[in-house]
Amino acid sequence: MSGKLKEVRERIKSVQNTQQITKAMKMVSAAKLRNAQQAVQDMRPYAVKLNDMLRNILSNMEGDAEVSFGQAREVHKACMVVVTSNRGLCGAFNTNVIKAAVKTIEEKYTGVRKNKQLTILCIGKKGYDFFRKRYADCNIVQDYVHLFDNLSFDNISRVSQHLMDGFLDKRYDSIDVAYGHFRNAAVQYPMSEAYLPVRPLEKAKDNNRKANYIFEPDKVELLSSLIPSILHTTFHKFLLDTNASEHGARMTAMDNATTNADGIMRDLKISYNKARQETITRELSEIVGGAAALENG
Repeated sequence: MSGKLKEVRERIKSVQNTQQITKAMKMVSAAKLRNAQQAVQDMRPYAVKLNDMLRNILSNMEGDAEVSFGQAREVHKACMVVVTSNRGLCGAFNTNVIKAAVKTIEEKYTGVRKNKQLTILCIGKKGYDFFRKRYADCNIVQDYVHLFDNLSFDNISRVSQHLMDGFLDKRYDSIDVAYGHFRNAAVQYPMSEAYLPVRPLEKAKDNNRKANYIFEPDKVELLSSLIPSILHTTFHKFLLDTNASEHGARMTAMDNATTNADGIMRDLKISYNKARQETITRELSEIVGGAAALENG
């Protein structure tokens, strides 16, 4: 019985050590989440409004050479951007983003993949590890796997510029981005959005009027700088959203792990006390039995 008590004590100590780790990770994630949440909340309204403005401009300028980012063409080559985290221990966050990317590939790019014209650009190690093993028939881009080490606008713009150049050079006919959309610390959900070509705004059926924009300075000069800037900002939002979602998911997962550790320790302590009581009862019985034998002797 002493061996069983020792085993239970060791398990209790092990769970306590694990709980200390999960508590520390929860606190670290909570601290990182505050900054990440503030960044995405500051960026999101600006990025959403700019994207709506871009779609509105492009939907009213069909046929203009300057708006090639909004021109849809037959898809022979495609790029799927998958934005995940570098580390795990954040629940089903990475799995859900990967599932969203896989669903988009299966729904939109089955033929492109069959013709070996699908490129998968991975940002984050978890997504790269998954697609490297299971999508060996695709072109896996690993140049930006560790992009989360530096989330500055200039650094992220390298990726969005690469995508825009690829679209203009017709290396990609369509580009989608799968990422984690941050809602709050407890809720994050995966999304897959079309990045290029830019989807035009849907017009009402009874509204055939075309917006008349006044461009100052010249339209060509303005659009040549405005449209790439908006696309850079939109892509930056994808990364900030995913970064905040990762920390929120990890904080929630570590909080659940800490709570579960409390339950496990409670059960182990009950088992320990029962075993200890059994040991004490047995020893008392042996003492009483020995004393009775001496008296009878």
